[in-house]
Amino acid sequence: MHKIAFLTMDSLQDFVAYDHLVVDRLNGSGIQVDEVSWRCPAARWDDYRLVVIRSPWDYQSSPNQFLNVLETIEQSSATLLNSLDIVRWNIRKLYLQKLEQSGTTIVPTLWLNSPHEQDLQDVFDRLNVGEIVVKPLIGANADNAFRLTPASLPETFRQAAMAFHGSIALAQPFIRSVVERGEYSLIFLDGQFSHAVVKKPKNGDFRVQEEHGASIAPCSPPQDLVEFAQNSHAAVPGSTLYSRVDIVRLENEQPAIMELELIEPSLYLSYDEVAPERFAKAICSRL
Repeated sequence: MHKIAFLTMDSLQDFVAYDHLVVDRLNGSGIQVDEVSWRCPAARWDDYRLVVIRSPWDYQSSPNQFLNVLETIEQSSATLLNSLDIVRWNIRKLYLQKLEQSGTTIVPTLWLNSPHEQDLQDVFDRLNVGEIVVKPLIGANADNAFRLTPASLPETFRQAAMAFHGSIALAQPFIRSVVERGEYSLIFLDGQFSHAVVKKPKNGDFRVQEEHGASIAPCSPPQDLVEFAQNSHAAVPGSTLYSRVDIVRLENEQPAIMELELIEPSLYLSYDEVAPERFAKAICSRL
């Protein structure tokens, strides 16, 4: 029997995960799956053929420690998926610059180095918009993401400046289509388009994660979004076992990358009845 590990966190309480759907299918194929926290000091990575990064959704609080663990896995006899090179490329949102340099449209972004309150106030004029979202260079689950307008309370600007002190922040226009039509997530397994969902934040919010009350629905994305997502992979350094491309429509209807998730994305496996089997087959193909 082959043994593989799904890399997770100490507790998934308060998170929505779908990996049990593919674990059941892998077990049925004679593959033992152990869910191992990336923080587990007793983990024996040499015991596994594969270590698949799945739900370490707290890594952003200790990114260097997380990378050190992945380096240990990479140096073991196990194969890490996605690879350490891909994780290093993707862990900081500077990868968006590389996508843009390769010709891929991203959500317009300003890169602010340790911004002060006035720097955040200046973003509205620099982007010529009345509402912005500011988020960290390394982040997940919309942690430390701020939605701001010129009329936001001074305390909110102070909190945002404190959150990004000594680091780089991304400032982007608030994309109105996210609340009106939703953000599209296109999931690719072994480089092939698998399925898609559309995510809409709850009333009064801007975050599209289920944990923040967003609604998720399966969808058949327009072909231009599928092709746009496929083309976005051109800059990725290597092949991927899985990826999720988060796309929004700009005011001119141009698709734009919000995120290209290659480390630990939710794959929304319950929203397509064949997706768990596809993912299981993709994993088996790497054994």
